[in-house]
Amino acid sequence: MSQLWDLPAPEAGASVRPNAAGLSRAELSELLRGMGEPAWRGKQLFAGLQRQRWTRWDQFTNLAKPLRARLEAEVALAWPKLLLSQASLDGSTKHIFEFADGRQVEGVHMPYEDRVTLCLSSQVGCAMGCTFCATGQMGIIRNLSAAEIVGQVQAMLIHHDHPLDRPINLVFMGMGEPLHNLDHLMAAFDILTDPEGLAIPPRRITVSTSGLVTGIDRLGTYPRRPRLALSLNGTTDEHRSRIMPVNRVWNLEALAQCLGRFPLQSGERITLEYVLLKGLTDSLEDGRRLASFAQHFPAKVNLIPFNPHEGVGFEPPEETRISALCKLLVDAGQPVSVRRSRGQDVGGACGQLVRAGQKPSVPKSY
Repeated sequence: MSQLWDLPAPEAGASVRPNAAGLSRAELSELLRGMGEPAWRGKQLFAGLQRQRWTRWDQFTNLAKPLRARLEAEVALAWPKLLLSQASLDGSTKHIFEFADGRQVEGVHMPYEDRVTLCLSSQVGCAMGCTFCATGQMGIIRNLSAAEIVGQVQAMLIHHDHPLDRPINLVFMGMGEPLHNLDHLMAAFDILTDPEGLAIPPRRITVSTSGLVTGIDRLGTYPRRPRLALSLNGTTDEHRSRIMPVNRVWNLEALAQCLGRFPLQSGERITLEYVLLKGLTDSLEDGRRLASFAQHFPAKVNLIPFNPHEGVGFEPPEETRISALCKLLVDAGQPVSVRRSRGQDVGGACGQLVRAGQKPSVPKSY
């Protein structure tokens, strides 16, 4: 039986008009040429959308009124609606975005002293079915378009009045499996990294996958791409298959081989994200196997104590066990850090993002 991630995820309904919010600078230039305008008008449109963060055609006062009227009639300018913002006591904010079809996703704004990190969603729901992740219990509903992905970024930057010169990190660790929506993801990546727009360096964008080997291999073919993180979460096939159905198709050996052939740049490392589940993935034997797995390729380990949420029976380990695992990895020469997820009090931490009441487009069962 085919797994859900073997099948193309459902798409949003086709729009009659192109949506300028999801078009690259080159696509906007081509659009303007088709309207009898010089190609450089596309650069003006792109800068207005991405740098000035204009959301209505009447804001483009650098364009003649007849052109603005034609754009209003022929080209959509649709960003996600920021439905709700929930501030956490730790300074982060969970945002709920609603799209034209009423579907919703969540994202998180996390400010730090020298930067801001935005956690983005790539799909409504998820096909991967990881048992410790709230999103995985939704099933797959549909992919997000490039406009809907870029729109999450712009909506959060507008809401928080983010200055253009402040560094931005983007992590695709919200709702969905990013590599199950690679075409739209990379279209958004091109827009977000364009030097005439937000100009986010590719090294500041990270995509986290549950282990979709075909997607990892395909991501490696792009000459410009985001950094790669693997949500590992198990050091034996028995335990990983229990909590991550994808491991029943591509086991740990297949993953190690895939990551070993992934084309890394000089100094680049693959991040191994490892959720610590008390009594299941947190033993010292797990730590030793994790260190051994990480030696197959340049890697850094990110330990993530489980963030509790309703409907699962997992717990985070004690702090003494987390410290012991850190020491074990350091002694093995493995770079390691502990991710203290932010936004737990508003359901915005790693693994907690979910929108209830949205029915999947395809069955959840495998």
